[in-house]
Formats: sequence, structure tokens, C-alpha cells
Amino acid sequence: MFRIGVISDTHDYLDPRIPGLFAGVDHILHGGDIGLPTVILALEQIAPVTAVAGNTDDPGFRYSHTELVELASRKFLVQHIVNPRFPADPLAARIAREQPDVVVFGHTHKPFHERIGNTLFFNPGYAGKSRFGLERSVAILHCGAKGIRAESLPL
Repeated sequence: MFRIGVISDTHDYLDPRIPGLFAGVDHILHGGDIGLPTVILALEQIAPVTAVAGNTDDPGFRYSHTELVELASRKFLVQHIVNPRFPADPLAARIAREQPDVVVFGHTHKPFHERIGNTLFFNPGYAGKSRFGLERSVAILHCGAKGIRAESLPL
């Protein structure tokens, strides 16, 4: 079983529970609004990280806008702002071309887990400091021979 930690919208805050929750994951995907690069450096102490820029990230940090990574023989497309039901034209074209198994995103601060066509659209929720009274969460994607199972982890 290959396990992927999924986190988004840290906004320059890495909850001290994250290392314990992500202990033993094989890779981490960060869906954007990272904050300072120290967040990525801390996550890299747990597992390799693929991360993308969010709309609040400083362009000077040169985070990628979109990343495509293959893990556990599956393709993961990571981009911060995604409308799963009506993706913007460039993203829709990339999804059609790359045919990712999973699109990981953030931005809304709300968990989302829905298969649309052959693609799982997945937002782990937000992991930054508590605001707006919203529940905070991260997730683990368990990738095995029978498919992908999502496990939401409240913060």
C-alpha cells in the first residue's frame, strides 16, 4: 500500500500534529497557499513533497503553478484553484491530454472528494490556522491494487 499525505492552504502555518498524522507516508502533495518555503522544508523531513503555488503565495518563491507527478503507477495533477465540474479551459485541456487519475487542489478550504469521469477530484480541506469557524483537515490517499481510498484527518 502506497500512502500519500495531502495538505493544502497552510498559509505559513504547519500544525504541530502534521508530522504524526503523516508519519509513514511515502509522498506528500501540497495543493497551494503554502506560505514561506520553511513549510515545504518541514514537510520534506517527513517524505518527498510535490507542491504548487496558491493565489496568496509570493511569486518570488517560484513555486510551480501546476505539477504532474506519477506515484504508485497513478498520475496526480496538482493545481491550487480548480472547479471540478467546470475546469478552466487550460486545465480541462491538460486533464484531457494527461488523463490524471487524481486532481488535487485547495483554495476553497472545504474538503471535496468526487469522481468525475475517470478522474478523482480531491481537496483535503485547509490546514492553516483556524479561521471562519471552518473545520481544518488533511488527508491520506491509500493507493493499492484495488484503487484509491481517501482518509480525512481532522486537525
